[in-house]
Amino acid sequence: MTHMAPVILEQPPLLAVRPPETVSMRTRDSVRLDADLYRPDGVGPWPVLLLRLACGRRTAMTSHYAHPRWYAARGYVVVVQDVRGRGTSEGRFRPFEAEREDGADAVAWAASLPGSNGTVGMYGSGYAGMAQLLALAERPAALRAVVPALAGWDVFTDWATEGGAFRLADAMGWALHCAAESARRLEDGAAYRALLEAIRSLPLDDEIPSRPRVLRDYARHCHYDDWLTTPGPGGSWDELSPRHALSGGIGEVSVLQIGGWHDPRLTGTLAAHEALSAGSDGTVRLLVGPWDRHGVAVHAGLDSLKPSDVPSFDALQLGWFERFLKGEMNGAERGGLIRLFDVLERRWRDLPALPPAAQPLHLSSDGLATRRGGALRDDAPDEAFLDVLVHDPRDPVPTVGGHAVPDAGPRDRAAADARPDVAVYDTAPLTAPLTLSGLAALEIWVEADAPSFDVSAVLSAVLPDGRVLPLSQGHARVEPGGEQRPMPVALRALCATLPTGSALRLSLAGSCFPAYPINPGTGAEPGETRLVDAQPITLLIHGGGARPSRLLLPARG
Repeated sequence: MTHMAPVILEQPPLLAVRPPETVSMRTRDSVRLDADLYRPDGVGPWPVLLLRLACGRRTAMTSHYAHPRWYAARGYVVVVQDVRGRGTSEGRFRPFEAEREDGADAVAWAASLPGSNGTVGMYGSGYAGMAQLLALAERPAALRAVVPALAGWDVFTDWATEGGAFRLADAMGWALHCAAESARRLEDGAAYRALLEAIRSLPLDDEIPSRPRVLRDYARHCHYDDWLTTPGPGGSWDELSPRHALSGGIGEVSVLQIGGWHDPRLTGTLAAHEALSAGSDGTVRLLVGPWDRHGVAVHAGLDSLKPSDVPSFDALQLGWFERFLKGEMNGAERGGLIRLFDVLERRWRDLPALPPAAQPLHLSSDGLATRRGGALRDDAPDEAFLDVLVHDPRDPVPTVGGHAVPDAGPRDRAAADARPDVAVYDTAPLTAPLTLSGLAALEIWVEADAPSFDVSAVLSAVLPDGRVLPLSQGHARVEPGGEQRPMPVALRALCATLPTGSALRLSLAGSCFPAYPINPGTGAEPGETRLVDAQPITLLIHGGGARPSRLLLPARG
């Protein structure tokens, strides 16, 4: 059995914790940043744990982690800081713009606080995870260990877009939260009420679905318009991204990255691990579990997950900090460089690296994949085939589970696959269990009767009881003149063992709403596309003969 959390042979008695104090620092450009400080009530000194938040420090990110008192009782000074322009900190919040310099200044300041032994670790998920990576770029001397969770690597491809399509539900939801916090700080009551209402029910049926009125009216309160209209990749996006900032390596800092199979930023987390491993003199590990963007472990519906199946973020990072901030020989760094949770077999797998997408399965069909289904087979069909599916913007194929919507997870998509605008391709029922662990991709010969179109691909397990559970997903938007033959669609990494009697399924569609905007077919930008502008699009899927469409699965062995 693979152990996840380190073994701490002797747990020292918990320490009393002093009442929290509010403390402040000044950045290099004299902006005041406020923080809450939690200290053990005892004889120090202790290492410092720094959590820098964009959601307001008074939450202490308890949605993902234990309260800071929990860490303080275990012998750490804990600093929970509002980043620039959030909570009670001064300045204007512009996502990621100041986190490199402000983060390094905060590390140096935290190391000098009363009770500190001069060493600092950082933790946090999402934005707080990216803030850690950006602070690393300044190489602050006191920073020894970081545990970024569910963070990503590149702002353009992990936060704003995916496969060339805008991340509609994800980006809009976060922008509404950012705007609401800005309105609260300015005591703009009308804006705050309107934004809270939009958070509770995303305004996706607006006249301009990708730029609803509430975000047009209160554009001054957040970054959404900039993200919707700034071209990329590269340019100003690079200035915001750890991928660019950390191109020179990270020195001796020890990094434990935590990714989630149902987190929208997983692909960036994997890219970050590859880059950090190559540019680090410290210990770098990656762990990917069944978590969504909120750090919730989502099971595949076979039975309930037990606490012993999946350790908490707190157990994982406490072991990491005990090892690299306190020097405890607890084995936190043992095991593979990469550790993946098998979502169907409920076990952990250690790998030295992610196997590439190299094993082909070819699409085969009699032209009725949208009616009675096509096939996935080892050999390429000699005879060419053509499947036709029609995307109707009035009734787009919905996002079911996956990673890119608020209700992410392994939701049963059998009903979605039965729609006449979804083409499905299945393997024969398996005669033995099949483990897929690593990267996946799709190469598809496709054309459309419109200058621009989308291809949504979902890889699922068809279980013997009839449920269809998504394992991986990819989305690609083709802009006018941007066709490639065959067209590559990057699928997300996966780790799953399909049981005997199950099958593997590839589902193809022309939309995945509201994860991504409905493509109007014209090439118009999402922020300029009205509901009434979208037209039906016919997709022609080719395979066999001279145009073999194929699925590439992780290399085995």
